[in-house]
Amino acid sequence: MNHQVGRRLRVAIAGFKLESVTFLPNLTTLTDFQAAECSGATLIDGHRGANTPVGGFIAVCEREGVEMVPIVYTEVGAAGPASDEAFDHYLGRFLAGLKDVDVDGVLLDLHGAMTTPTRMDAEADIFAAVRRQVGAQTRIMAALDYHANLDESTLLKADAVFGYHFSPHIDQAETGARAAECMVRTLRGEIDPVWAIVKPGLMVPSIFSATSLEPLAGLVQDSIRRARDCASYLDVSVFAGFSYADVPSCGFSVLAVTDGDRELARETATELSETIRASRAAFSHTELLHGIPDGIAEAVRIAEHNDRPVVLLEHADRMGDSTYLLREVVARQLGRTAVPFLWDPQAASIAAAAGVGAQVRLSVGGHSSERAGGAVTIEGKVVFAGPKSYHVTGPYYTGRLANLGNTVVIDAGFLVLSITSRQFVAVDEDCFTQFGMRASDFDFIVLRSKTHFRAAYESLAAAIVIIDTPDWGPADLTTLNYVHVARDRTYPFSDAA
Repeated sequence: MNHQVGRRLRVAIAGFKLESVTFLPNLTTLTDFQAAECSGATLIDGHRGANTPVGGFIAVCEREGVEMVPIVYTEVGAAGPASDEAFDHYLGRFLAGLKDVDVDGVLLDLHGAMTTPTRMDAEADIFAAVRRQVGAQTRIMAALDYHANLDESTLLKADAVFGYHFSPHIDQAETGARAAECMVRTLRGEIDPVWAIVKPGLMVPSIFSATSLEPLAGLVQDSIRRARDCASYLDVSVFAGFSYADVPSCGFSVLAVTDGDRELARETATELSETIRASRAAFSHTELLHGIPDGIAEAVRIAEHNDRPVVLLEHADRMGDSTYLLREVVARQLGRTAVPFLWDPQAASIAAAAGVGAQVRLSVGGHSSERAGGAVTIEGKVVFAGPKSYHVTGPYYTGRLANLGNTVVIDAGFLVLSITSRQFVAVDEDCFTQFGMRASDFDFIVLRSKTHFRAAYESLAAAIVIIDTPDWGPADLTTLNYVHVARDRTYPFSDAA
């Protein structure tokens, strides 16, 4: 151990997160990350009690009397690759925060699917640089997203890594706690973690990565059971990977962490990986998908016999501005329909300038790429305008600050549309209650999510109708032009055993 006997343990905490959609044309800039940044005491105050990995770090450190050294945290959701400038800036912040600071360990909150124009495995570079900074004796552990793209080279410089078990990610804080508990036990000399990672050669679209779907549901529960029932220390993470990042490590992986027993780690990861590989065809649930016309027809049919709203899910959207279903809503005027949190800073600025009570005609959405559906013209009354932020109350990101930037709500009679200046996906009822509405006020709700909405809307909605549109997150991965994925040994591109 590198800490002095009797001295209070000190652990640094930092986070830098992005789920990079490599097919998108625009980079995620330093300015984008700075808008979501917190550091020092603000980092601790902003995550304490929140359903975030950092929230889990904090809970364990405070419970165990560990001194925290907060450095910096920033996160952008799913967007284009990070600019090299942004990556260099935040990695530099990590290293500066660790320089000349005596810490026993470093806890990192990373995604696992970040790329830049010059890096296909940004997290590997983060681990390596932090290791060079703190030396061989300081422990480095991380919480990663369930959609991380990993292989052994990603994790070489980390002592242990832990992934969310569930999607929707209702266990982010629990994952951070698993990482922090391993850190504390390691620094106290109780365990000496080693790990093994195995890849089954399978990619799935995000829509089929929900852990309520079989065979994933059973596999995840098996991984949790193995860890719980093991006589010694064992932690198991099943990562689904992020299939919209064209990188060599794309796809599923299984990671096991043990107390010095590398054979057990390898055996556990291999067994689960082989089960995933053998079940590969069952991960596809095309029976759940609808095209636009038949999906809307199905939603209308269901709504006729229900008093709860029907969710129309535009799952292929990647930037919060896809307009395929908005266009149909405007054309058909189905019934009272909500389209929450469309991302369009320019349209929000124009409507906000007109002011509450003004009638506006706006061209909205479809601006992030040629696949986003193009702009749609709407007319309606501005019923809310101004900066908007709040603490999330739903089961995903509970307690986390949501900053929408300049935001407007437009009421067009048959349609209520909220437009945000900053990306934030509508996955719970906050997108209504924050503006004096409820989900039950509507016949139809258009959401642009993949799995996270399920935690709230499986109970709020009469039904969920998944509609496959041509944006950058399609259900059929073979329609995307992958260059770096190992197609010859990855399902669905190859069915080789």
